[in-house]
Amino acid sequence: MFGDNLKQARERADISQAQLAELIGVSQPMVAQYELNAKIPSVVIAVNMEKVLHVTCRELVEGMEEKED
Repeated sequence: MFGDNLKQARERADISQAQLAELIGVSQPMVAQYELNAKIPSVVIAVNMEKVLHVTCRELVEGMEEKED
């Protein structure tokens, strides 16, 4: 689900909820709500997430494939 994928992407980027919140323009509790699937971000916030986390909105919705090194 979106929230799990967001948390995974955030942890891969090695940033906290508070850091992500500041970078995308929302509060830390809002990021927590996104990760718990209690809220869905606006398109503008989702695009900001793409830029900060280096993932696509599709990856956030559908999940990320493991990348081989």
